[in-house]
Amino acid sequence: MSTVLAAEVSRFTSGTVTTAGFAVGLALLGVEHYRWYKVGGGAAAGAAGGGGSRDPKALIPFWFGIICGILMVACPAGVLGTAAGFLRWGTNGAGGMAMGWLTGKDGSTLASASAPGLDGYGAVVITALTMALWWLRKSIAKAVKGKWKKGVLTGCVLCISTGTAAIVAQQVVSSTNQLGHFVLGQIATGTLV
Repeated sequence: MSTVLAAEVSRFTSGTVTTAGFAVGLALLGVEHYRWYKVGGGAAAGAAGGGGSRDPKALIPFWFGIICGILMVACPAGVLGTAAGFLRWGTNGAGGMAMGWLTGKDGSTLASASAPGLDGYGAVVITALTMALWWLRKSIAKAVKGKWKKGVLTGCVLCISTGTAAIVAQQVVSSTNQLGHFVLGQIATGTLV
């Protein structure tokens, strides 16, 4: 039964990003930053009705979501990687429908997924992060969760490309691997890595 389920899920996952899916990711990135720019995010901005101080901390949930989305893509064989593939598949489809309706053009393949190099130490960090987020899920405000989810979708779509997005994704994954080496070297075994 589980073999059939795994086969069925893989039909609906995508290892590629189309130009239409990338457009959706860019739109989410732009909208979130526009809202932050327009409304601000500081306490003074919320009380005054917008436009006031732009608190960079208001973007933290969104950018943390982007990092989580990139790390999901770095787990191609696990549940997180399958979820990232499903998000790319849905984004490619929704973006393709929107692009076809708006422009009359179909989205073409922009890039194929090649997972950044996650090692076993980075996997420890991702596992701990995922478990912590799962246990804290009910104590996180709904608005923060919404920004985080948009960030995850953006990260899953934009990191499978070339250029700047690929460089950022590679830096996130290599930093996660380094953090894993540090944590396991310092905390778990007490040796200097």
